[in-house]
Amino acid sequence: MAELTTRNDRSSGRAKHAPRLDLTPMVDLMFLLITFFMLTTTLAKPSAMDIAMPLQDEEPIGLSESRTMTICIGHHNQIQWYMGTLEDPLITPALTSFGADGIRKVLLGAVSEVEKITGSKKKGLVVLVKPSSKAVYKNVVDIIDELQITKVPSYAIVDISDEEIQQMKMSGIY
Repeated sequence: MAELTTRNDRSSGRAKHAPRLDLTPMVDLMFLLITFFMLTTTLAKPSAMDIAMPLQDEEPIGLSESRTMTICIGHHNQIQWYMGTLEDPLITPALTSFGADGIRKVLLGAVSEVEKITGSKKKGLVVLVKPSSKAVYKNVVDIIDELQITKVPSYAIVDISDEEIQQMKMSGIY
């Protein structure tokens, strides 16, 4: 509430009024507005990505070698990838890194090539992500992000084999 105080000026004999403004209603209004916006705002909802993990007692599913890409994650942000099987690869194991000029370019090329071969998006590329014991968690998340960006239809995180570890040691990324 506003309040006026009076002060007597002896020289003129008149009372001077010094205005004083009470800000209590404005503070009340500010808290009401803050409360209103806090209650009506939607906060960021966490999003989760679906990842297919193989079951321990489940029989392996046979896939065409031309549809299968394996990505092995090593240390220092290095990736080794190949198409087909390690024993008889369609594309020999090659090294790349993360980013638009690295694994993303490889994935985009593989997705379009498999779609040409199969003639269907449902029978698209299947990527097996195999992090080694030298890989860091950030790299696994980054590769899953790249799979989402390139719209790879099927992917799974599986255990890395001893033969793949030996291949990574020969390449110097393990």
